Amino acid sequence: MADAKSKHSSSGGGSKKNKDFKNLNGRQKAAIFLVSLGSELSSEIFKHLREDEIESLTFEIARLETVDSEVKDTILEEFQEMMAAQNFITNGGIDYARELLEKSLGSQKAIDIINRLTSSLQVRPFDFIRRTDPTHLLNFIQQEHPQTIALILAYLEPPKASQILASLPVNIQSDVARRIATMDRTSPDVLREVERVLEKKLSTLSSEDYTLAGGVESIVEILNLVDRSSEKSIIESLEEEDAELAEEIKKRMFVFEDIVLLDDRAIQRLLREVDTQDLTKALKSVDAEVQDKIYKNMSKRAAAMLKEDMEFMGPVRLKDVEDAQQKIVAAIRRLEDNGEIVIARSGEDEMVV
Repeated sequence: MADAKSKHSSSGGGSKKNKDFKNLNGRQKAAIFLVSLGSELSSEIFKHLREDEIESLTFEIARLETVDSEVKDTILEEFQEMMAAQNFITNGGIDYARELLEKSLGSQKAIDIINRLTSSLQVRPFDFIRRTDPTHLLNFIQQEHPQTIALILAYLEPPKASQILASLPVNIQSDVARRIATMDRTSPDVLREVERVLEKKLSTLSSEDYTLAGGVESIVEILNLVDRSSEKSIIESLEEEDAELAEEIKKRMFVFEDIVLLDDRAIQRLLREVDTQDLTKALKSVDAEVQDKIYKNMSKRAAAMLKEDMEFMGPVRLKDVEDAQQKIVAAIRRLEDNGEIVIARSGEDEMVV
């Protein structure tokens, strides 16, 4: 009898916890999730939220009392499942996500997760376009206004966006690039209007929240993947229209750590171009892979002297390190422009020597 009573009590407790979890709304779950992460990580998340979202979550956090550990674990597990599902949707769409979830979690669980995800988080705008062949998409959008093209490319994966940008008419390439770089948050009304125009030929999905896309980082990632001639043409046009923006884009297109992508011959040519003091400062804050790439292309004596200089240099201001790195990056781009070295880019033919 005692065992039966104990078992009954345990079962009842589990049912209560399950009931408590089901009674929680999305904001309450989010509040518990943020508390579980701790103040440091939660504050980083708050930086990406709107003021009204922060206010409502702060209110829910303030109302929280003791949270059962099992309820907290269930919320964390749900979050992990939904993030995995979101990743599946981004990579292959809803059907792909459902198929993968069914294989790992079962049909009903997969349906529950997909339903929660599409109803609460919404599907990313232009999801249907991201699965469209770039050639077909190019034919479809190249007659659109440059702002519309920029909006669509900002939501595409950079490799696909770079392919389309490079194939656009030369006279609008830089205009589209500039619009992507200066794009910030896009109103859901604008997104719906653009999707409404496209719905005659393609299925559409809408977003009720402001979504962040575009910006300098977005266009840098795209331009890093286009062929060199297209990149150069776009940058030159941008320099005429907005020199400050063009300079900001150029600074970010090839960062110092990308030196590891250069072949040995290019590194050796670069080393003849740069000042030793700049090189010493530039290597102070990089990982061993970058340092080793430089050392292996120097004589043993020169490498040993460089290491010794770094050891005796002492603390260096971060700004001085970044300035030295930028000088070397500028030298790399100058050597590439002169045809003395080659920076490998996606979409370009391999060189036969």
